[in-house]
Amino acid sequence: MSITSGDNYWVLESGGAAYALGVEPLGVLTHTHWGPKLPRLADYPKAARPAFQILEHEMQNLPQEATTGEAGDSNERTIDGISADGSLRGFVLRFDKAEPVTNGIDIDLIDTAQSVRVTLKYRTLDRFGLFSRSLSIRNEGERPITLDRVFSGTFHLPQLGDFALNSLNGRWADEFGKVRQPMAFGTFARESRRLTTSHRSMPFFAVDREVPGLRASEENGEVWFGALDWSGNWKMLAERTRDDRSMIHLGLNDHDFAWDLQPGGIFDTPRAIFGYTAAGFGAMSRAFHDYVREEVAPRRHYQPPVVYNSWCATTFKVEEDKQIALASQAAAIGCELFVLDDGWFSGRSGDDAGLGDWWPDPAKFPNGLSPLIDAVHNLGMKFGLWIEPEMVNPNSELYRAHPDWIIHFPRRERTLSRNELILNLGRLDVQDHLIDVLDTLLTNAAVDFVKWDMNRNVSEPGWPDHVGDQRELWVRYVEGVHRVWSELRRRHPDIIFEGCSGGGGRVDLAMMVLTEQTWISDNTTPPARLEIQEGYSQLFPAGTMAAWVTDRIKGDFLDHDNGDYSLDYRFHAAMAGALGIGGNLLEWSEEQRDTAARHIASYKILRPLIANGDLFRILSPHETPYSAFMYVAKDKSEAALFAFRTHVSRMGAKPRIRLPGLEADAVYRIEDTGVELSGRALGVVGIDLIMNNFESILWRVTRTG
Repeated sequence: MSITSGDNYWVLESGGAAYALGVEPLGVLTHTHWGPKLPRLADYPKAARPAFQILEHEMQNLPQEATTGEAGDSNERTIDGISADGSLRGFVLRFDKAEPVTNGIDIDLIDTAQSVRVTLKYRTLDRFGLFSRSLSIRNEGERPITLDRVFSGTFHLPQLGDFALNSLNGRWADEFGKVRQPMAFGTFARESRRLTTSHRSMPFFAVDREVPGLRASEENGEVWFGALDWSGNWKMLAERTRDDRSMIHLGLNDHDFAWDLQPGGIFDTPRAIFGYTAAGFGAMSRAFHDYVREEVAPRRHYQPPVVYNSWCATTFKVEEDKQIALASQAAAIGCELFVLDDGWFSGRSGDDAGLGDWWPDPAKFPNGLSPLIDAVHNLGMKFGLWIEPEMVNPNSELYRAHPDWIIHFPRRERTLSRNELILNLGRLDVQDHLIDVLDTLLTNAAVDFVKWDMNRNVSEPGWPDHVGDQRELWVRYVEGVHRVWSELRRRHPDIIFEGCSGGGGRVDLAMMVLTEQTWISDNTTPPARLEIQEGYSQLFPAGTMAAWVTDRIKGDFLDHDNGDYSLDYRFHAAMAGALGIGGNLLEWSEEQRDTAARHIASYKILRPLIANGDLFRILSPHETPYSAFMYVAKDKSEAALFAFRTHVSRMGAKPRIRLPGLEADAVYRIEDTGVELSGRALGVVGIDLIMNNFESILWRVTRTG
């Protein structure tokens, strides 16, 4: 970590990147540099007021670190609010003081009229070449203030030409699609208003240059990037002004949001994690992967168990004997964890009853879960359980006892989605209830793994008896989820948690603190899944990415036949992450089970490499009829190359791929091919991919000299 300071001027350095800011002559904190580290403090641009035209105030072109709309500045605002009597709207912030802290600096700005202190908190994450920033807003006056926008930061790009915004876009069963669009004049928004981060996008941006020849690739070119450490509503604004300044605003969504900041009260925004690289999108992703594995994840360098989940085989028709039979087959092929999915709890024979009543259904488990759990443990596997604690069915004991615990508007119909309503986890009594009932469940049953699901979007976002502004719900709900989950983790530290929200509806950095792994999509069709997995890999490491081998998925949520793809192809796609099996093993042939056992054994050998190696994306399924990527050991001693042909391409197409990330002067052998070449040759000359449609390869690459 390096922080260099001058006269009210600071440069934060992390890896090869630097972020500089300073106070200009009239006391406004301004941005001066975000990009490569420079040799000397004198090399960084100074904080100064820019030239302006006659009809503009000089504040209108000033790159403020916290934009406020002062003096008619028309840029999007970082923060906004209004005094209790309505006489003051917005903020006018001036520098007060700066205080060095561990790995960073806190800079205080004050608005004397509003009696508000805003602390901008900057930290360096040196091992990863990353930074973080957040805001803390304190009401030092005697009257309340209503905050109605609280972004975590405004990120100014260099004033050097055209840029393109790279982000992720999708929907249920089609998450994490890569999108690239020029940053045209004006403002473009990407956001979630769904209470969760949502299937539609993720609070993440990566900006590169739009000029041909300067665009970034996987391993080359400048990229400015960031992501929000938050699990609820968010907004990202990509803005290009008429004076040709480009910036990204990122933070909590201001849609339907308000916060009553009482005298003495403090509001802290989520952190934004951001960085810069001149080595392309791959370097960006590898920095995030290391950060998640080493700083964020509840278990450092986690290696996921091979999971069998019974949902696709039995759905709601849960029978103890059949679950034990499935567990026996799962153990025989090498699975390490058996998960009992939906349908096990009281009154649950479909999706219209039981949610909220978290104890075993006595009709299905007359002696509780212990006989099944004991059988699974005796087979040498761990036992896992599916729950959806944030939801409740109207047909449940919990709802009948506490209909007021639901997110709702009085005098309006409570909209059902999937026959569910959402418990208001902003309420402390709801949080305490869930902690108690789930703690009892996990204490009384020897559960090793929990799959925590959340299967609907919000409607009627009301909180009738809240003492403050009801629009605080959007933040207090997320804080409640984190409190419940964190407390259960504290009480049950050995349990592995998997996050799920109808697939990838709540995937973000904040959830990575709570979960070892994530169910990223309900879509398990291999060609589609490869695109989804590539999008997910922009930020998150493979060891956190739950992926299943399934058969035909048929029902009201998906209808596709994965039997159209070979079992090898399905396994290779799932082995690229945290391998799971979701097929009905009781209907698999002996040959299929032998094939599965072979792949599972291979995965266990490669698992440390897949979970903790450096990812290099080689061919993108978003851009080509192929997908190819490689996990390389940190010491470059070995690698695992995955390649897939995903659909029909032009006749005779035969791509040649280069294998990056290897030691140039070392010699490597590609198993199953007889190829033995130097790392330099593999990285410069490459190898041919010869595959028919929907064929795949998984080759181990080993250093031999």
